[in-house]
Amino acid sequence: MKNKKVISMFKSMWVLRPSSPFSFFILCFSLFIFSCSSCKVYRFKDISIDPNAKTAYVKYIENKARFVNPQLSPQLTNKLREKINNQTRLTLMQEDVGADYYIECEITGYDVTTSGISNQEASTNRLIVTVNVIFKNKLDDKKSFEAPVSRNFDFSASKSLDQAQTELTPTIIQNMVDEIFNKVFSNW
Repeated sequence: MKNKKVISMFKSMWVLRPSSPFSFFILCFSLFIFSCSSCKVYRFKDISIDPNAKTAYVKYIENKARFVNPQLSPQLTNKLREKINNQTRLTLMQEDVGADYYIECEITGYDVTTSGISNQEASTNRLIVTVNVIFKNKLDDKKSFEAPVSRNFDFSASKSLDQAQTELTPTIIQNMVDEIFNKVFSNW
């Protein structure tokens, strides 16, 4: 039924033909967005927290990767705690005793590989960061899980790993915190 309405809107739009190409584009784009939203093609979910959950505990994130970036563990832990504190209604606890949600993470991978070759030489390297996430929902054990999250970060092969880390660390922290947060709190 909705598709017939959209088709009739497009037919009437074609007959009306707005005076300028820009307004025609705006009209087409608006109808496209309207049709997508009415058909629920795109649907995003907010974070999902049990209404009975009041507290969370985030354990210090240990770095157990072969190569250790000394800045990664403390910054990742602090940013994750900060995001949970700012974007949820949960109260962070200093100890895991009595916390409704328990979040433990370990950096298990910090590996560099070649991702691009030009003139038979490496042109781009890829830093792959992997964090193992352990989530325990003390209110509903069925929602507890353990799963890895991973992200790739490309950098020029002309840079050393130390140079790339200096440049990439803020991006790594932000992206990995988002990945962990989404893994724990989103239904995606």
